[in-house]
Amino acid sequence: MAVTLPHIEDLNRTTYLPPKGNYEVFVDEIHYAEKVREWGLSSAKDVKKQFWYKEKDHQRLVTIKGYQVYGESADFYTLVIEFQDGNLSCIHPAYLKEMQASSFGKALSADTGEKQPAPAKPQAKQGSTAPKLEAKQVSNFAGPDPETAAAEAPVKKEKKDKPQKLDLPEEKVHFTAKVKQFGLTWNHFNEENDEVVVLENVVIQQESPIEVGLCWCAHSKTLKKHVLVPGTVLEFDGKIVKKKLPKGKEIEEEEMIVEEPVPYKINNPSKITNS
Repeated sequence: MAVTLPHIEDLNRTTYLPPKGNYEVFVDEIHYAEKVREWGLSSAKDVKKQFWYKEKDHQRLVTIKGYQVYGESADFYTLVIEFQDGNLSCIHPAYLKEMQASSFGKALSADTGEKQPAPAKPQAKQGSTAPKLEAKQVSNFAGPDPETAAAEAPVKKEKKDKPQKLDLPEEKVHFTAKVKQFGLTWNHFNEENDEVVVLENVVIQQESPIEVGLCWCAHSKTLKKHVLVPGTVLEFDGKIVKKKLPKGKEIEEEEMIVEEPVPYKINNPSKITNS
């Protein structure tokens, strides 16, 4: 049985994976609550502030200090947790969620410390199959209809180049936008659909305005207070990141299906006005 140790860390018992470079911190309590629920770490009305970090024979309380995003479309997160003596370490949100289960640790082997990097295996498989998929596409283009392939090639190149033209600011900026529709997106942490707001005509208002196009954001309690409908024009502050809207699953209401790709997400919109 795992024992709860005093919160004085022992380097001989705990392996730390400190963050490399800068990491995102939470803007406020609302932002913290949204992210923790997104990661499936708390579903209660009062969001948890402390979590168990467990190893084979001991466990300690930690807090979530911030997070880092990675992947080409910033779809993946690494949490930065803080032990009570100030030590920082990185952990995948799904693995921290597993640690909260009472059954966690019973089946751990002696080399539990190597268990966290295990999710990297599927990525290796994806990498190894990628060249095969690429080779098949080349083979198809070299087939009996080269004119069609030649016509499609410039279109694909143009789509690939478009996102590179946007130099997104890292700090909070002012936006104008219009509500296009509401939709559902699959949250693989809690395994259910979350409601989102899809925005069109999104423009970053600054000395040289940036036309973004389509964006999405969580339909948070803050936004629901404004009773939005399609066509509502908004002004607000927020942070924008390159993160494609994941498709929802088993959606019965057709109006909640988002057909177009939405490549950017706006986090924590605030100072919202609408007309």
